[in-house]
Amino acid sequence: MKRMWKKYVESSLILKISLALVLGVIAGLIFGKDAAILTPFGDLLLRLLKFMIIPLVTFTLIVGVNQTKIGNLGRMGGKVFLYYVITSALAIIVGITIGSLFEPGTGMTIDTNEKIEVPENPGVMSVLLSIVPDNIFTAFTELNLLGIVFTALVFGIAISALRSSEKWGETGELVYNVIEGLNEATFKIMQAILLYIPIGIFAIIAKTVGNQGVETLTSLGNMVLVLYVALLVQVAVYILFMLFTKVSLKDFFTHARTPILTAFVTQSSSGTLPLTLDAAKKLNLNKGLYGFSLPFGATVNMDGAAIRIAISAVFAANIIGDPLTFTDMLQIVIVGTLATIGTAGVPGAGIIMIATVFAQVGLPMEAVAILTAIDALVGMGATALNVTGDLVATTVINETEKKHQAEPAYQE
Repeated sequence: MKRMWKKYVESSLILKISLALVLGVIAGLIFGKDAAILTPFGDLLLRLLKFMIIPLVTFTLIVGVNQTKIGNLGRMGGKVFLYYVITSALAIIVGITIGSLFEPGTGMTIDTNEKIEVPENPGVMSVLLSIVPDNIFTAFTELNLLGIVFTALVFGIAISALRSSEKWGETGELVYNVIEGLNEATFKIMQAILLYIPIGIFAIIAKTVGNQGVETLTSLGNMVLVLYVALLVQVAVYILFMLFTKVSLKDFFTHARTPILTAFVTQSSSGTLPLTLDAAKKLNLNKGLYGFSLPFGATVNMDGAAIRIAISAVFAANIIGDPLTFTDMLQIVIVGTLATIGTAGVPGAGIIMIATVFAQVGLPMEAVAILTAIDALVGMGATALNVTGDLVATTVINETEKKHQAEPAYQE
């Protein structure tokens, strides 16, 4: 038993995850809905990942702020936000273009009696206001990522100021050393959780396939296929960005594949965040950058969801036999970009975004009900692209920041 455990620990994580995916699909197809018995194992993985979000984001960002000049934070933050907005809009354009080429939904009809209850979109202003929490403890208990990022930034800057103060320098250094130690301890815990990830992924994929069944894999297959083609095109765009900034593709995908595959299975950008932060650390990116950009991206940067919105809009328009006009497409780009910023990165959020855009451009809500049948299938690919986009953005911006990283934030 000890030898088997040692072999498991020493095996490649990506090999274990890939095997878990294959075995999960097989178990789901064999046992069908009975595979739901594995649900607790999948839920445990999600709980472990969520358990790590707060310490990882908080400690990583505070340490990161203290390893870069305060003035650099504003510049990096501006780059991150601009990049996210541009790539979200670009993703919608890619989705509309691919959707218009393949025309999913043509020849289908909808049941006008089919309705769906869509949660209210929180809206862009609500998201922006949530950046500054009215209660510091509520920000953490409600897992308000933007509020947590704001809190960590404020305390990180305050600790940096203490360290450079003549009066409080020693105290500031002591506080920083404690937080740096906690940050390293958090990553140690993360390494232990990585050992459980294949087991959780096996359980989640088995349950998903068991619930969806082969019928879902074949029904609406054209819509799913078109969406994945668009996702691959967006990945090609990312590769061009990385080639342009001379990022090593081999290094990037070696470390990024674990969070990407986990996001694919869990359908949660926020839930995968601990693994995304871990990948950024292994890529030797600037802590001050990825401590901010990745939690921020998990909330507002959803290129996969943007593509999903665009393909779904083309799909719905083709169902009712009323192809999108140029004005409709322009509206979808604008509203879709705002919708991706204003909706949290959790399972099911894609339906909220789609309904928001459909209401704006006058597409039938009945089509949203049809799309819920393949929500898991398209949500998997979209979430994986969301996480990929966050890591690509951070890696690309890190390359543009290298000339500014030579000078530390604090000199002893």
